[in-house]
Amino acid sequence: MRWLIDHSSRELLQHQIARCVRQGVVTGELKVGEQLPPAAELASALSVDRNTVLAAYRQLRDDGLLEFRRGRGARVASTMTEPAPVAEAAQELVAVARRYGLGRSDLIRLIEQLT
Repeated sequence: MRWLIDHSSRELLQHQIARCVRQGVVTGELKVGEQLPPAAELASALSVDRNTVLAAYRQLRDDGLLEFRRGRGARVASTMTEPAPVAEAAQELVAVARRYGLGRSDLIRLIEQLT
C-alpha cells in the first residue's frame, strides 16, 4: 500500500494518513482483517510523530473502519462504502447548484478548484 503524505500541505497529517487507509480499503489493497503497520513503525517511515498515526487510527476506529485488539494491533474491521455524510452533502450541493443555474461541468470545475 502506498502512503502518500505531503508535509507541506495544509491538510493535517493525521487526516492524510486516514485518507491513505480509506483509499487502501476502497481499492481493495487492504482487506477486512488485514493488520496495519504499528504506529511507531509507520510514524518512523513517514517522518511523523507516533501520536499523529495513533490519532488517524483512532479516527478510523471511531468511524468503524478499524478495530484495535490488545497485542494484535490495528486491523481493518469493515469495507468502506460511500460515506453517508459526503453523499448527503453532495446531493445538497447539486440541488443548490441547480437553483442557481449551474450545470455538471460548473460543479466539477468548482470542486477541482477547491481540492
